[in-house]
Amino acid sequence: MNSSRRGFLGLLGAGAAFVAMPAWALTTDQASALVRKSLNEVYAVINSGKQPAQMYKDFEAIFARYADVDVIARSALGPTARQLSAQQFAAYKQAFQGYIGRKYGARFREFIGSQIEVTGARQVKSFYAVTSVARLNGRAPMTVEWHVSDKSGQSKYFNIIIEGVNMLASERAEIAALLSANGGDVAALTAALQQAG
Repeated sequence: MNSSRRGFLGLLGAGAAFVAMPAWALTTDQASALVRKSLNEVYAVINSGKQPAQMYKDFEAIFARYADVDVIARSALGPTARQLSAQQFAAYKQAFQGYIGRKYGARFREFIGSQIEVTGARQVKSFYAVTSVARLNGRAPMTVEWHVSDKSGQSKYFNIIIEGVNMLASERAEIAALLSANGGDVAALTAALQQAG
């Protein structure tokens, strides 16, 4: 996937937001409405005219507030996450959260003036999949699918798939490569994530 599409995937991932709701109350219509609401928040940041550093903080805050950061961070780290103490994981997760905000927020200028339309939603086993089409200036439309789960006790985004590319799988590969480059040392990985993005 080229850098623009990777950036779009991550940028939307950073902003895909789902308000806390009991599982029994969440319907496909509500899931669609929540995706629209979250996208409005992302676009408000993109079109705010703020300096890049502030935008990165805003995207990180959106990611922290609405995404299931614990699940995403654990998935990205893989089996190694089970070997960490609570303190070690908390430090890694905080660094990962900031890394996501900076990594994808840096590409915000690509998406000024873009549009995305929610086209449907369905229940898939224990989560909801909300489909959408992204229309970027001068580029072919992209299909984006958002996955929502309430396993954490709240309905939150935990993955998106853009034209068949799985965000969790992409981040898992990148974090694995970074961990390897740091000799398998999670403390060194955490430090590297604090500077990456």
